[in-house]
Amino acid sequence: MKQSVTKPSTSRKRRYTAPNHLKRRYLSAPLSPSLRAEHGTRSMPIVQDDTVSITKGDRKLSEGRVLRVDVKDCRLYVEGVTRTRMDGSTVQIPIKPENVMITRLNLNDQWRRKTLERKSFSTEE
Repeated sequence: MKQSVTKPSTSRKRRYTAPNHLKRRYLSAPLSPSLRAEHGTRSMPIVQDDTVSITKGDRKLSEGRVLRVDVKDCRLYVEGVTRTRMDGSTVQIPIKPENVMITRLNLNDQWRRKTLERKSFSTEE
């Protein structure tokens, strides 16, 4: 679908009301420099059990495993990134995917490995 220049509010509305199979693409994050050199691609969609490092916000520089990816709300939940509520219970903090960097990939899925091979550019050049 070819898009012409649209208003920012229209772009935001399309993003928020997109179906889940398209929202999955918005859950991409950049790879760490070492992974970028190894796999030859800049970014990948985040999946459960990836290890990410938070690059922005008050939880900056904390690292952990992705426990859950919420496609509907475009948020992810990282192990160890919690806060304590007033009643004493601890809850996970939802994090936007643009605020993290992938440091270790979960390559258990054969489809993800194929995607990585397809996306990678030649690293010999």
